Amino acid sequence: MASVVVQLTVQNSVKNIQFIRRGEVITVGNVPPTRTLLEVLREDLACTGTKEGCGEGDCGACTVVLGEVESGGIRYRAVNSCIRLAHSIDGMALWTVEDLAAEDGTLHPAQEAMLQCHGSQCGFCTPGFVMSLFGMYQNHVCKGETVTRAMAQEELSGNLCRCTGYRPILQAAQTMGMLPPVKVDETALLQKLQQLATDRCGKEVDSAYQLPQTLDALLTARTAYPDAQIVAGCTDVGLWVTKLHQQFAKVIDVTKVAQLRCIEYDPRHLAIGAAVTLTDAFAAMVQARPQLRVFAARFAGLPVRNSGTLGGNVANGSPIGDSMPLLIALRASVILMSLRGRREMPLEALYTGYRSTVMAADEVLAWIRVPTPGPLEALKVYKISKRYDDDISAVCLALNLHIEHGSVTSASIGAGGVAATPVRAAKTEAALIGQPWTEATIQKAMRQLRAEFSPISDMRASGAYRTQVLGNLLQRYWLESQGMQQINLEAFQIEENPASTTAHIHSLPDEEMRASLKAEGQGPSA
Repeated sequence: MASVVVQLTVQNSVKNIQFIRRGEVITVGNVPPTRTLLEVLREDLACTGTKEGCGEGDCGACTVVLGEVESGGIRYRAVNSCIRLAHSIDGMALWTVEDLAAEDGTLHPAQEAMLQCHGSQCGFCTPGFVMSLFGMYQNHVCKGETVTRAMAQEELSGNLCRCTGYRPILQAAQTMGMLPPVKVDETALLQKLQQLATDRCGKEVDSAYQLPQTLDALLTARTAYPDAQIVAGCTDVGLWVTKLHQQFAKVIDVTKVAQLRCIEYDPRHLAIGAAVTLTDAFAAMVQARPQLRVFAARFAGLPVRNSGTLGGNVANGSPIGDSMPLLIALRASVILMSLRGRREMPLEALYTGYRSTVMAADEVLAWIRVPTPGPLEALKVYKISKRYDDDISAVCLALNLHIEHGSVTSASIGAGGVAATPVRAAKTEAALIGQPWTEATIQKAMRQLRAEFSPISDMRASGAYRTQVLGNLLQRYWLESQGMQQINLEAFQIEENPASTTAHIHSLPDEEMRASLKAEGQGPSA
């Protein structure tokens, strides 16, 4: 294989990073453990097509695509390079916006479609959109799938644009498959990735950035370096680097540990390894509980879900982390491991305070166990945020009730954004269990839920708003259980009329909604 070597002059040298780009092995040496992939691309490799917008994985201007060997093939993932630590891509393939056009200048379908559909104005966000489109092209178009507008809107939710209004970009996504096909030589790339892995095997050194390949190696490293910063996708720790300017002398990355990248299926539960990406973890949970699909798609943008891990989200313990309220409602448990052994506990028992846990210095979170759904399970999870897509919750409420013969036989409720940690609404659960499933019961439980927590006011919402919303969401759960559909955005589909610029709102038949639209001049007879 051809090889390109870039040697940097820095103190505290660490092992080289090696990855494949344009069919060549790129070697970058002496990269500090907290240097981001974006910094290496722009400042060390002069790949300035990749832009820095927000520096926190929110806008998508820095999007690149990573390729990794998985199940004998190549798995493509669009990720944010601004919060991705450079060492984490060791052994992978990388594509930036400079890598898509052919040697003769012919544009890749992702680029040509953007050009034909006039999907670029100021152009700053364009490289990120193109790379997300490239990831979509590899994962769907190259497999013979048609990119729909809904698919494009969901998979581009992590890319923001202030100019185009998104319509031409969504059109570009749908147009890619109509252009002359371009394929990655996956056979050659797979051989190179496997050869690179073979060359790197057994060459682990005592470096500042540890990438253990096995669980034993991870636990050994954790015991040897209890003060090292654990990372697993870095979608949160990356912000400590870019926004808080924190530096870590030692980093232990769990994402290459083979045992923790697995999802195990059992008749009683789903065991999700701590290094499983949010994309794959939610896909597994949606397979068991299809009603979670919309919630999963709203958990950040796709590039964040492609990098972040469920284990990292849980271990981080942010009070506004969306996965924890859901997992609490599902009565999930966590398994902690060290060289001393393992222990299991309910997920909510993991937390002792704001971003603090019961984990010992030599322990790591290894698995999350999620029980399989029961026959009477009635699960709903609600995310309230200022922006519908790609935003952090002000309040997240997950409700899992079993209702039999008109009474609540069991209740499990998880809440986020209302306390210093993700919490179980134990008092509200007690107020529901054994009670008839009636509006009177719900009104009583709403009062209890609002009284159970004392949320703070911050940039996302006031404490009073959060308190009010908690009760409102419980009422919404009740109304939906009675068959009402028009009280959530998922019930509406906004479609553009090709004959005009008028947007038509379609929902399930409802006379009250029709009357409301007519009063606003939008009804069919207005």
